[in-house]
Amino acid sequence: MVLIQWRKDFETGFPGIDFEHQTLIEAINDLHARIDQDGDGVDAIHRISEIHALVEAHFALEERIMREEGFERYPEHKADHANLLDEILDIADALRQGREMDLEKALGERVRDWFTTHFATFDRDFHMWEQHEKQA
Repeated sequence: MVLIQWRKDFETGFPGIDFEHQTLIEAINDLHARIDQDGDGVDAIHRISEIHALVEAHFALEERIMREEGFERYPEHKADHANLLDEILDIADALRQGREMDLEKALGERVRDWFTTHFATFDRDFHMWEQHEKQA
């Protein structure tokens, strides 16, 4: 089962960021599929850690672009990025502590829902701001 389905309305208008978003979603879906196949708690922790590393690397690129562009809402955008990274760490911590968890539900509720909302709000707002700045 695909955790996050790429949709046209996720596009930001920044080809590099859109490519990274698509690649990131593909990687998260792949890691999610392997979690379901592996079924081992230790392996699941490893997969969640991989997702965290991929997301963190992408956020670093996106945040660098925002700083370079002088995006005025950068602090809020960065804070929303930090929220997702914390959510992913919470899932990993719960697994390390041996707490019972429906991993598919946790990833769906936290990761998929976060991406869907973030793309449609924060990333869209950045694109609109950037387009306005180019026209000014």
